Amino acid sequence: MGTWDVGPFDNDTAADFCGDLDEAAVGEREGIVRSTLIRVIENAGYLEAPDSEEAVAAAALVAAQCPGGEPADPIYGTEDPLPDLTGLRDLALQAIDRVMTEPSELMDLWAESDGGPWRANIRRLQNVLLPQPSAEQLSLI
Repeated sequence: MGTWDVGPFDNDTAADFCGDLDEAAVGEREGIVRSTLIRVIENAGYLEAPDSEEAVAAAALVAAQCPGGEPADPIYGTEDPLPDLTGLRDLALQAIDRVMTEPSELMDLWAESDGGPWRANIRRLQNVLLPQPSAEQLSLI
C-alpha cells in the first residue's frame, strides 16, 4: 500500500486520482467525482482499497467546499479549481459510510496497524458532510 500518512490525500491512489481530475476537461470533473462516489456506494461485495482511497479523496474534495471543511491538500490534492461539488454531499457521505462497512479492504488494512488517527480523519469528514440544520430548525431548539 503506497500510503505515507492518514489524511485523505496521503496515498498514491488519491494523488493519482487528483492528478487525473486536473488532466480532465473542466466540464468533466464533477462527473468524475460523482462516478467515483457512486461506484463505491453500489459495491455490495468486497470493496478494494484503491476504490476506497479514491472515494475518500473524492469525499474530501466535496467536504472542502462545505462549511467547516478543510482545504484539499495543496501538494497531492487537485491543483486546478473544481466546480461546485456541494451537491454531491450526500453521495460523499454514503461513500464514506460504505468504506467503513465490511467487507472493506481499506478498513481492514487500517485495522492491522494503528488506524486510530485514520478513523479520526474519516469521522471528521463524515461530520462535515452531515446535513446541517437550517436556521429555522436551529431556532426551534
